[in-house]
Amino acid sequence: MSLLLEPSPELVKSEKIYREMGLSDEEFALIESIIGRTPNYTETGLFSVMWSEHCSYKNSKPVLKKFPVTGEKVLQGPGEGAGIVDIGDNQAVVFKIESHNHPSAIEPYQGAATGVGGIIRDVFSMGARPIALLNSLRFGELTTPRVKYLFEEVVAGIAGYGNCIGIPTVGGEIQFDPSYEGNPLVNAMCVGLINHEDIKKGQATGVGNTVMYIGAKTGRDGIHGATFASEELSEDSDAKRPAVQVGDPFMEKLLLEACLELVNCDAMVGIQDMGAAGLTSSSAEMASKAGSGIEMNLDLVPQRETGMTGYEMMLSESQERMLIVVEKGREQEIQDIVDKYDLEAVAIGVVTDDKRLRLLHKGEVIADVPVDALAEDAPVYHKPSAEPAYFREFQAMEVEVPKVEDYNKALVDLLSQPTIASKEWVYDQYDYMVRTNTVVAPGSDAAVVRIRGTKKALAMTTDCNSRYLYLDPLVGGKIAVSEAARNIVCSGGEPLAITDNLNFGNPEKPEIFWQIEQAADGISEACRVLNAPVIGGNVSLYNETNGVAIYPTPVIGMVGLITDPSHITTQEFKQAGDLIYLIGEAKAEFGGSELQKLVYGKIFGQAPVLDLEIESERQTSLLSAIRAGVVASAHDLAEGGLAVALAESTFSAKGLGARVTVKGEALAELFSETQSRFLVSVKPENKERFEQLVAATLIGEVTSKEDVVIVNSEGNELINKPVEELRAAWKGAIPCLLNSKA
Repeated sequence: MSLLLEPSPELVKSEKIYREMGLSDEEFALIESIIGRTPNYTETGLFSVMWSEHCSYKNSKPVLKKFPVTGEKVLQGPGEGAGIVDIGDNQAVVFKIESHNHPSAIEPYQGAATGVGGIIRDVFSMGARPIALLNSLRFGELTTPRVKYLFEEVVAGIAGYGNCIGIPTVGGEIQFDPSYEGNPLVNAMCVGLINHEDIKKGQATGVGNTVMYIGAKTGRDGIHGATFASEELSEDSDAKRPAVQVGDPFMEKLLLEACLELVNCDAMVGIQDMGAAGLTSSSAEMASKAGSGIEMNLDLVPQRETGMTGYEMMLSESQERMLIVVEKGREQEIQDIVDKYDLEAVAIGVVTDDKRLRLLHKGEVIADVPVDALAEDAPVYHKPSAEPAYFREFQAMEVEVPKVEDYNKALVDLLSQPTIASKEWVYDQYDYMVRTNTVVAPGSDAAVVRIRGTKKALAMTTDCNSRYLYLDPLVGGKIAVSEAARNIVCSGGEPLAITDNLNFGNPEKPEIFWQIEQAADGISEACRVLNAPVIGGNVSLYNETNGVAIYPTPVIGMVGLITDPSHITTQEFKQAGDLIYLIGEAKAEFGGSELQKLVYGKIFGQAPVLDLEIESERQTSLLSAIRAGVVASAHDLAEGGLAVALAESTFSAKGLGARVTVKGEALAELFSETQSRFLVSVKPENKERFEQLVAATLIGEVTSKEDVVIVNSEGNELINKPVEELRAAWKGAIPCLLNSKA
């Protein structure tokens, strides 16, 4: 498209071309009043991406204000590329989670790959070296060719990018449910390390300083990607394929190393990733945050395609690019560093004092608008909220206990459910040992990565049971944070903070906005009680296909600090004769449970109850016991309840089984998903000390016979299965479904 073909401002207005870009009539009128005239085509494009939900959070800002974002260890909260938390010794951990849902729905390999690339840049743009990747994925049931294709390609895309760049993918979670049939979720999380003095901000400070472009050349891929991410998927979404970016992990590796070297060069005063909305968001946000302006000559932008317009260059989301601000006169120092990595490093603009974004192209001013209008002053909407009818129906239901004739069969069937089953097929494709710092690999409650040169390690996890959130988003939000914290504690870590990825349907529907509000309230309350502030995250709305929304899925990414390597704990039993304890009692809570889904083929009723004070108390006491050295293994009770947790604790334990006795009603004891419960094993010599520290019930012991035996208080067997049979059902489920012809 040449400049001559771009519609005139009059045509943009009269033909309502701005609607195709995602702007409403009211928003276009607001832009006219802000700039005092009708915007031209390029300016309309700038506002359309910056005012998209993806960039401006215009529908979610009122909700995000609820989150606790400060704490004594928080060095950087929301508002920059990633959040930062102090971990002592002048070190800090940097982390963030982001979504790439819509691109992954139509181009799953590149959608997932560029999601990984983008989140890595968010972390190293802060000056941190990325040390680990995690993900949180959602798909429909693994029974249709389409879902299998999406699943296989998303996993391949994550593996392809992470493995090539040499950052280990150490953990994550995957849930399968019909609500994600047409709209998979692909959330990527990156964790990095930094010294306090190396922290960088994305700010364009210093009038007269030089704006430089670093990295790969700009192409036409990803144009309007931010807008595409802010609308529902439909039958026409395949036509948006050009909006999906293409990633190059080898280029990103060069960019990463170049940027980390630039961190030590005091000529650089600001840096930001060209992520969603590309050159537009990075320039406008850096200027707005600094109270300055930026003027850029787009003729100087490195381009890999001919005849690109200013509109295309500004809206492109080509990957592996950074915008930096450099002290005037010191450009050559930057050039010399970047040249070593064979990357583009070009001065394309200057910092101004007029708080405007001014773009020059082919000798003309093609855009001149206030930076604050693009960034901070985007409209904010307080959407109407309405409690859904289904929620009232569920709350009014009596507890319905699933009918199970054969507990042995029920356990095997649960272990075969893809959400519970082994994800080895997935993480075997990831290089989770690269850089050799991974202490606990994928498959335990949380991944653990050592910090070289210290006694410290970091535990990290992603969690969210969206079924609970669908039944009751307030309670489900509390549970998501609590389960993440449980996983950190079971690994020997103290929860530090969270990053969240709020995946929901269309916020313009009052029932959906109600889900968002309720979930945010639940997350906020849990974060306050568990002392885990929100230091950043991402909002992904409009996750609907042909009008049908996904389950509310606010994924929680959490990092915890392990202060001594001897505290690192895993879920598998360690040796025969160890005592098995259960922390917490079961109630008949089956709403949203795997057993309910297995028996009825759907979920309904009330979510499990959660008492945050009890949750906090149990986590604190378990962590104290782990630090006292009296816990051999720890595993939180999650999907499938006690029976599943018991089986999982034997799967990596060579030559071991378990025998336990349960005292209450059998079905609830075995399969209820009552919250705040843990399965712990303890050496006999540590029995007394453990019982002093933790309120727990001794239920059995680890055996040298490789079977799982659960009996009731009368001694009658409820479950008796060889570990090998249970392990085979658990390990074989996903490969079996992928290989089936359905």
